[in-house]
Amino acid sequence: MGLFKRTKNTNTPLIRQIIDLVPRWILSRCTAEHKSDKGSSRYKTYDQFVALTFGQLNKCFTLSDISTGIGVSGTFISSLGLDQSPARSTMSDGNKNRDYKVFESLYHRLLTHYGHLLSKRHESHIIKEIKDRSIKLIDSTIISLCLSMFDWAKFRTAKGGIKIHTCWDDTMMIPDIVNITPAKLHDRYGLEQLVFAKGTIVVEDRAYFDFQLMLQRIRAENVFVTRIKTNTVFETIRELELPKDQDQDVLKDEIITLSSKKAVKTGIDHVELRLVHVYKPDENKVIEIITNQLDWTARTIADLYKKRWDIELFFKAIKQNLQIKTFVGTSENAVKSQIYIALTTYLLLQLIVRTIAKKKHAFSNFVEKIRICLSFYLTLDYVCNQVGQGAKRIRGRPQAEFYYAADLFSG
Repeated sequence: MGLFKRTKNTNTPLIRQIIDLVPRWILSRCTAEHKSDKGSSRYKTYDQFVALTFGQLNKCFTLSDISTGIGVSGTFISSLGLDQSPARSTMSDGNKNRDYKVFESLYHRLLTHYGHLLSKRHESHIIKEIKDRSIKLIDSTIISLCLSMFDWAKFRTAKGGIKIHTCWDDTMMIPDIVNITPAKLHDRYGLEQLVFAKGTIVVEDRAYFDFQLMLQRIRAENVFVTRIKTNTVFETIRELELPKDQDQDVLKDEIITLSSKKAVKTGIDHVELRLVHVYKPDENKVIEIITNQLDWTARTIADLYKKRWDIELFFKAIKQNLQIKTFVGTSENAVKSQIYIALTTYLLLQLIVRTIAKKKHAFSNFVEKIRICLSFYLTLDYVCNQVGQGAKRIRGRPQAEFYYAADLFSG
């Protein structure tokens, strides 16, 4: 695709090659749109992007870690496209004052720019009956914060937290809508967009079970797949026949109507819906999945709801491998900036995995390999496909190299 060199050595460190996957014209447009360089003489938007991306990939816990890591040598600073290494106080001011929306815009512009590559190379489980249909998975995750340091993120009496509300695009296998709020906000109100283009399939947990929302989606010709709340009042119209000798985890499939006073008031009581009862052996319980799709097989409905695991794996991946649990700034703006940089870093890593890696990597192993090689002047192709391929033997080592380590401690 022209993004990567297929040799071993290069004149730029690995981290710069990753940063260069962000076209400068996209970053420039975001900078101009949000006027994020106004009043900044030295620490520009690019500088902050480089510093925070370095912090993500190198797993830095403090601004001092970032400053020290970037300032390791003049050559490295120059290779990153910087005039100087950023001071801790300068980075602190930038995180506090530069509007996080510039990095939010950057993430979404990159998603548009690389969307065709991400879609073409994703490895999502395909459900045959709904192949090529647009599927959105909606969920949120909470990140706990110390209330005394993040007083704007009040969650409970003595606890702080934020919630990352996420809409996951199943075709690209990456979030396409993200909203960051205090953790106390209910999931139902975390995203402005919950109704999508005609034919879209929306899969979510019962936190989004809402009669008004269901009615809006029915009118927009969306298909929703979610869990019914345990106290929901409904009437069974008829029970559908289950296939014999297959899909033994599907216990019951029925057509229902909602009959509570609230359903009547909303006007959804006359709409026929589907309720599929599925046994989950790993949890030894039965879950009840409600949908407005009456024609697909019960297996398809059950597999759609199972797809929610993809977004759970994403939350796990970014929490374990990127820096979104420990923050280098305490202001709301600093936290949101760091999270959007983490999302952008995740996007770039996925782009590399899907376009250059010749064999599958566990994401955690891949990130660790990138982290180890971050400051080496090796190509992405070599790091992805050659590094870690067994033991390396040194042959014909120059004699001078044997004296270097000793010279460091002499005199």
